Amino acid sequence: MAFRPVCTVGQLPPGGLTEVIIDGKQLALCNVDGAIHAMDGVCPHRGGSLGQGALHGNMVVCPWHAWEFDCTTGQYDYNPCIQLTKFPVLVEGGDILVDLP
Repeated sequence: MAFRPVCTVGQLPPGGLTEVIIDGKQLALCNVDGAIHAMDGVCPHRGGSLGQGALHGNMVVCPWHAWEFDCTTGQYDYNPCIQLTKFPVLVEGGDILVDLP
């Protein structure tokens, strides 16, 4: 595994959602009650940037057409067969690190 730093915990407070781009890969990072989650940051519907959307509990809402994805599983709320890729996350010394293949 090759965990890479993407931001700090201070930049992503509880209830926070942000977009990060690593080597051209767009990710959505969210903080649900202190648990950090990372998943694909592009909505499969029309390509909206999920990291620029809203976080309601554990649901990431696409800013373009309000598709919702559970950031703990990556699943789309209306059809669990549609699932975004999740990425392993580590928090070390205040840094958030994500493992990309």
